[in-house]
Amino acid sequence: MKSKIYRQGDVLIELVETLPTTATKQKRSRRIILAHGEVTGHHHALEVADPADWWKTADEKPSTTGLAGEIFLTVKTKAKVTHQEHATVDLPAGTYRVTRQREYSPEAIINVKD
Repeated sequence: MKSKIYRQGDVLIELVETLPTTATKQKRSRRIILAHGEVTGHHHALEVADPADWWKTADEKPSTTGLAGEIFLTVKTKAKVTHQEHATVDLPAGTYRVTRQREYSPEAIINVKD
């Protein structure tokens, strides 16, 4: 499969072939908050006409297939990722992994604050 990556601010959205077995299925929705902004209160949101299936990995520790706190989603039709301060990103149908940008310090690896 050819790699396809989208980015909006501190959120990376990557087309994937499979879902990790450690992800927990969430309630289907037409609007899914992908990341909350800790500084401005804004948020990155997936908006789609038909409800999307989505899964979360645990926030406490990384899974064996990815980073902690990742979101996976499957959209059947095109979708939009919106944010109050960023341009809208159009996503075609597919299965995606959503990851927050992280920064390293000697004390810890933390999510970038948007």
